[in-house]
Amino acid sequence: MLKPVAIAIASAALLGFTPSFTASGIGGPVQTSSFGKTKEGNQITRYTLANKAGMEASVINFGATLVSLKVPDRAGKLGDVVLGYDSVSDYADGKSFFGGSIGRYGNRIAAGQFTLDGHTYQIPKNDGPNTLHGGTIGFNKRVWTAADRSRPDAEVIEFSYLSPDGEEGYPGTLTAKVTYTLPVGKNELRIDYSASTDKDTAVNLTNHSYFNLTGDPTKDILKHELTLRAPEFTPVDATLIPTGTLTKVAGTPFDFTKSTAIGARIAQDDQQLKYGKGYDHNWVLESNPKGALRTAAIVVEPSTGRVLEVETTEPGIQFYSGNFLDGSVHGKGGIPYAYRTGFCLETQHFPDSPNHANFPSTELKPGTTLHSTTVLKFSTTK
Repeated sequence: MLKPVAIAIASAALLGFTPSFTASGIGGPVQTSSFGKTKEGNQITRYTLANKAGMEASVINFGATLVSLKVPDRAGKLGDVVLGYDSVSDYADGKSFFGGSIGRYGNRIAAGQFTLDGHTYQIPKNDGPNTLHGGTIGFNKRVWTAADRSRPDAEVIEFSYLSPDGEEGYPGTLTAKVTYTLPVGKNELRIDYSASTDKDTAVNLTNHSYFNLTGDPTKDILKHELTLRAPEFTPVDATLIPTGTLTKVAGTPFDFTKSTAIGARIAQDDQQLKYGKGYDHNWVLESNPKGALRTAAIVVEPSTGRVLEVETTEPGIQFYSGNFLDGSVHGKGGIPYAYRTGFCLETQHFPDSPNHANFPSTELKPGTTLHSTTVLKFSTTK
């Protein structure tokens, strides 16, 4: 049963505004505050979840976006480990997808086309000859409805969005939900995704946070030490579309099966690295029982001791090393985000899956529900 404050939030959302009161939670109150308004006049609210273990996550109902994630270093000092903006206008106008919930289809679709049930669908091309992260106006640029689902052991915010049939060219009316859960006593942020449709469609949901575990976005991420539990990756062509083959990582710069600094091999003379201007590829994770969480990635930042472990139910993870950050984007506090000052670990199905029968399917049918989970677990080294 919803708490009274959750009912109030949901009711207010239906009326087109968001209240600015505080919702109580065992781990510390879920603070709500204004994050400004969109150009269309929609009120955007910031929800801050905090727990007794010293972690704080802030999300907004524009794009169901993670705008801040504060975790302690080995000395107990909190630092914000994700890149982002201070205003909703920057999220609306920006092209870097900072912290956004990505849909209807995360990652790339070749030529902006796929075929379902004998019909070819055309999606707007927004990445050269291809479609990236849903199209021109993806889920990260939509206003979602928020509801407090907090319970005694965790603070929980659920975002929902109704994507109409034909939006950005995708078939079917899709109901999507993204839920952020912060447990009372553990420094981990759980992200649950669900979706249902009234017509066959293609769906691939993920979060697009850029991490910098130093907590200082003026520093690059090349000394972060990365492990990927992935024996294969999907090579790409010059436009970063998978060729359809799965290639063993052993003996290549893509082998992160043992902890390796991100910058250790990023400048090697390798055609795949040249295509991506660094790492911007999908790794094929170790198999798991359907629906079961398992570790996909571990990142250690030596200077602060912060450790990020990513668990997921998804079959793939896109590791992106911030190759297109160039200092032209000014983020929180007006800081310019320079080359490789953030990295992404996007848990998802493979890029361009609708056009590759040998890839895990991203087709969603009426009467079925998509559900996936990713957990960001934080700790420190000594």
